[in-house]
Amino acid sequence: MSQSSRLRQGRDQWKRKAGQRAGENRYLRKELSRVKRERDRFKKELKDAQASLSQVHTPAVASKEDLVFVAVQLFCVAHISFRAVSRVLAVLAPLLGIRKVPCPQSIINWVNRLSMVRMESVCAFESPRRPPFSNGLIWMIDMSIALGTGKILTVLALMAHHHKSVESAPGFADVFCVGVSVADSWTGESIAVFLERLISVVGRPAAYLKDGGTDLNKAIDLLDGQGLGSPAIADISHVIANLLKWWYQDHPMFETFLSACGRVSGNLKQTVLAALAPPKVHTKARFMNLHRLIIWADQLLKLSPPGGAPKGSILSKLRACFDLLPSCKPFIRRFRDDALPLRECQKILKTRGLSHETLAQCEPLIRSIPSTTLGRKFEAYLHSQLETAGRMGLDQIGLPITTDPIESLFGLAKHHGVGQIKDADRIALRLPALCGTPTLEQARRVLGISVSEQQQIMDQFTSLTKQRREVLLNPDRLDTLSLIGTQPHVELAPGAKNRSNRQNIVEFPIPYTKNPWP
Repeated sequence: MSQSSRLRQGRDQWKRKAGQRAGENRYLRKELSRVKRERDRFKKELKDAQASLSQVHTPAVASKEDLVFVAVQLFCVAHISFRAVSRVLAVLAPLLGIRKVPCPQSIINWVNRLSMVRMESVCAFESPRRPPFSNGLIWMIDMSIALGTGKILTVLALMAHHHKSVESAPGFADVFCVGVSVADSWTGESIAVFLERLISVVGRPAAYLKDGGTDLNKAIDLLDGQGLGSPAIADISHVIANLLKWWYQDHPMFETFLSACGRVSGNLKQTVLAALAPPKVHTKARFMNLHRLIIWADQLLKLSPPGGAPKGSILSKLRACFDLLPSCKPFIRRFRDDALPLRECQKILKTRGLSHETLAQCEPLIRSIPSTTLGRKFEAYLHSQLETAGRMGLDQIGLPITTDPIESLFGLAKHHGVGQIKDADRIALRLPALCGTPTLEQARRVLGISVSEQQQIMDQFTSLTKQRREVLLNPDRLDTLSLIGTQPHVELAPGAKNRSNRQNIVEFPIPYTKNPWP
């Protein structure tokens, strides 16, 4: 091939390659330009979407006030422990927008401060000596013991017209704490002094709702002598328990029945019949729940019909565990027939209050009680309380007649948030927080309490947990336990100072849709 031919062939190949490269480059430039335009468009759309999402889906916990509100709701309403509250918040942190999960000690401080906020927020009413009553509240009064020398006196307030707006028995959400105090012992005089201090700030209550304790009765009589008296309402549960105790405590079969129940319980446990073991009834205040043991015994005896049982059968094993229980059948049936109508009346009156209508519903049940003397005494109690309701203007609405909220409050506080050592002072600190329903405003006030203000209350006492830790690890400090009696106990009560500063008062959330005032 000549040189010119080779030059033409090389030129043609170069032209073809140059054309191919030019076409590929033009295509790549176009594609790159298109990809850049789409990338910029997608980036803009992403920013717009993120901006719109940030505006629509704001974090549920946007501030520390919200975090405190959620934490105290979990403790005071859901009734889970401090450690559990921290764990739950840690699980929900990504969903709620929580950046830093509070530790259990922080939650403890918030709950203690919530009690302080609520006691500072108790509103003052009119003059305590203005007739007929200075406020429309019924005060529930009760005492409870815990580990140590302290005895807790607590006063809760309930709207007297509760049953006008709420068709249910009073609960934690319907009451708030007026005052709580711990002392080594309480007498009628000391209780009267404490109640007089509360009356001087909050006002005289419409009535006192309590059990039949002699110290409480004496305190109310002393206040009546000072011109600060209010009607007294007897708790229906304690009245029924005392009536059954008065009627059956000296019954010849009573002790035989209790002993037989104890032996039957021992025979049934750790066997295939363990599911039939009797319910536990505490020795103290036994007649409050003795009906549960009676109902169990009645149902257990019905499992054994008349006639023989094959040897080795379940029925024969059950009969071998009965001990003297079959001989107590007359006592069991009589107690059951007396107690069940009283329990039905109690259920009606707790739920709807005592009024002419509810009394009419209870009268057929009272007439069905075989022990007529027992029925007459219970009916006389209801009529006397109905007279009190008439003086208060509640005989058509319903008079609250149960102290279940304050008794349940003691039980909850002793098993919720105090650990294994049931310290009376620590329990008393959290009683106001467990009443009512926390609000966002109260959570905001919690953050306004300083550490020094909290320490003024916390430093009043030395907790049993701290004493246990110090003494067990340092035997030479054993003598320090003798100084416990000289240290003051916890007392939370509304003070008279700054009562005119209405901006510092937070109304308690009472869940009534209608105005309960007369």
